[in-house]
Amino acid sequence: MKGLWTPKFQITSDTRVATAGSCFAQHISAAMQGRGYTWLDSEPAPVCMSKKVRKSYNYEVFSFRTGNIYTPALLRQWVFWALGLEAPSSEVMETDGRFFDPYRPAIEPGGYACAEEVLLARETTLACIRAALIEMDLFVFTLGLTEGWINTTDGTVYPVCPGTIAGQFDADLHAFRNFSYDETLQAMQQAFEAIKEVNPNVKFLLTVSPVPLTATASGDHVLVSTTYSKSVLRAVAGALSSMREDTDYFPSYEVISGAPYRAMFFDPNLRTVTPKGVEHVMSHFFAGVGMQQETPVDPIRKGAPKKVETVGDDLVCEEAVMEAWNAN
Repeated sequence: MKGLWTPKFQITSDTRVATAGSCFAQHISAAMQGRGYTWLDSEPAPVCMSKKVRKSYNYEVFSFRTGNIYTPALLRQWVFWALGLEAPSSEVMETDGRFFDPYRPAIEPGGYACAEEVLLARETTLACIRAALIEMDLFVFTLGLTEGWINTTDGTVYPVCPGTIAGQFDADLHAFRNFSYDETLQAMQQAFEAIKEVNPNVKFLLTVSPVPLTATASGDHVLVSTTYSKSVLRAVAGALSSMREDTDYFPSYEVISGAPYRAMFFDPNLRTVTPKGVEHVMSHFFAGVGMQQETPVDPIRKGAPKKVETVGDDLVCEEAVMEAWNAN
């Protein structure tokens, strides 16, 4: 399949790229690093940490140590906190005498020793986010979900349901929210405009995660909820790309989920994407930006696709916790 994407603006190996978003975004950042792109790591790990330990502590996963940012509402929140447009929450969660950041509960295995450490670590990350937003030439963001959880007192947005990774769920304090098209579009626009205030020349590249939901709190079947979520996110990404000269859309969602591919790029669980699927997605990306001469081989036709990039499937994904949680 040819001609899936023609970039709106030039992207070269010298382009300073920051990445964030859902689990699938980790594949994109890894592939770009593997091809020699200038990937911004604004919050590097301590030099004494091994590669395995660094990843378990969410270093070198995204350009800053937020963990996965599944919803545009959560992206807006991190951007506004980092740029001083809103005061960060002081909320901290406690489990078995250890303390966790409710807005990135999985970044510190085993938690922190005290609440003060949580807030100090968050301040460090906010400073790193701010530095990346100012320095980057291109921000690649993968939209993952419309479903989220909010604090009913202050309206802050959580990445996962409180109590699933850390803390305790409180029905009076924590509420489910399935963000609408209008809310999702507004959150993205507000995040982009805030970034442009400190970095007027930055460009944005949006993708939509092809990974379906593993659980839903909407009351609908998870298949119905997945279709709603991905439809909203894809429509928002398309609208932003159409209305903004500084924003482009890369069709990773279509490459994996499109009917012509017959679900061949999903693992047997029909949820996670195979390494070959990631390679095929990135072959379209690199062909579009001129990093390879040959056109991506259509795997539907005879012959196996040429291997473009070896990308590990060892993702850091808080949402995967929901699969075990839902089974209970």
